[in-house]
Amino acid sequence: MRGVSRRVQQILGLKRHKDSFYYTDLLHICKTADSISKAHAQVVVGGHEQDPFVAAKLIDNYTPLGGPNLDRARKVFDNLSEPDVFCWNVVIKGYANVGPFGEALKVYDAMRWCGTNPNRYTFPFVLKACGAEGASQKGQVIHGHAVKCGLDLDLFVGNALVAFYAKCQDIEVSRKVFDEIPHRDIVSWNSMISGYTVNGYVDDAILLFYDMLRDEGVGGPDHATFVTVLPAFAQAADIHAGYWIHCYIVKTGMGIDSAVGSGLILLYSNCGYVSMARAIFDKISDRNIIVWSAIIRCYGTHGLAQEALSLFRQLVEAGLRPDGIVFLCLLSACSHAGLLELGRHLFRTMETYEVATSEAHYACIVDLLGRAGDLEKAVEFIQSMPIQPGKNVYGALLGACRIHKNMELAELAAEKLFVLDPDNAGRYVILAQMFEDAGRWQDAARVRKIVKEKEIKKPIGYSSVELESGHQKFGVNDETHLHTTQIFQTLLSLDRVMGIETRMQCDSIF
Repeated sequence: MRGVSRRVQQILGLKRHKDSFYYTDLLHICKTADSISKAHAQVVVGGHEQDPFVAAKLIDNYTPLGGPNLDRARKVFDNLSEPDVFCWNVVIKGYANVGPFGEALKVYDAMRWCGTNPNRYTFPFVLKACGAEGASQKGQVIHGHAVKCGLDLDLFVGNALVAFYAKCQDIEVSRKVFDEIPHRDIVSWNSMISGYTVNGYVDDAILLFYDMLRDEGVGGPDHATFVTVLPAFAQAADIHAGYWIHCYIVKTGMGIDSAVGSGLILLYSNCGYVSMARAIFDKISDRNIIVWSAIIRCYGTHGLAQEALSLFRQLVEAGLRPDGIVFLCLLSACSHAGLLELGRHLFRTMETYEVATSEAHYACIVDLLGRAGDLEKAVEFIQSMPIQPGKNVYGALLGACRIHKNMELAELAAEKLFVLDPDNAGRYVILAQMFEDAGRWQDAARVRKIVKEKEIKKPIGYSSVELESGHQKFGVNDETHLHTTQIFQTLLSLDRVMGIETRMQCDSIF
């Protein structure tokens, strides 16, 4: 019985009545495909293949292994003459976790067609499959089924609906479902915070996090909370929140693993605290490729290209295989530091590590060549690309043309961008400004007219001030705030005080 664990052999050798509990105990300790297969044979020989309890355990053991084991799990299920709801759920769960996700939806439909009513555990599995498959309409139909079954307000189902709608980028419906859950738990809050963060609603994620802290029924944030909310605080560059979360983790003994650690590194990096980011990195024992990417990005963003390259060498020495994101961070660091030859060497090294080159990697090389002023080689590089150049590549070329005032090439790059990225007002503005710098006022007016006719909106720049655990945004001459009059009056008063103090200082000097 080679390949089967000693514990499995002991159970098989025991003189014990082989009922369903015997086989489930046996399957509980079977972890490999070989041991599960041998236990499966014992089930068939013992005549328990039609026992839903044993069959469900077999299916549950096979499915996480994927590949041909998933087919074996399906055969176990298909051989059942009368599968119960538990067996249906286990099959749907297997497909929802490892795919194909569409198969989970087919099994769910077959379950309803057979007359088996779904329960509170069915809907979370099938909604997870809908989110993974991007089947928003199917998910809405299933939401309707949950309402008909009276399970839409169930905690498990409600949490699954929040995650599903967030996955489908329907954040308003996701929030509506969240608000309707009668007794929310930590999973409810984490799902909604994650939905906001992933979909770019950073301020809403932060505000919801503070709401969660005020909810006495939750009992405080957990590991998953910090994993979901740290990217939001990192994007907002909220150093005070970073300190609070860091202190909370230390005081509660939660520990900083790779998931939380990479979030803290990103936050400290965005706030300019490179030494703190490195201190976090040094404390993480289970460093995965995401952690290494975060710290390499940190050094590269702050112009410390040599430190980023040193870390890359340490990554390789640690036995990890760099991925496309690591090389993207390195190439970006070389671009900012003007290390052209090193950047090109790293680009060629990607093939050594069997890392696929994406358009973003090619854009970095174009940016490197462009910053160095070698626009001809940048164009030749674009023409030699094995993939179709996209908006990132031509955007890098247009930026280089602006730096070196190459009007002719800028027009060609802009023409490509107006097709590839037609709703990005920034592309039109750069070309219009270049025309104005060259004294070509009519061409500049023509480009700005196109922006106006197409109703292309340029994102408005704004500043942000943290007030009472929240962020207030304001732009130039912004009059949308409720207390606009008082704000401007205070600014005028400050201006007068500053003017008086300046004159007094000047008088004391002279």
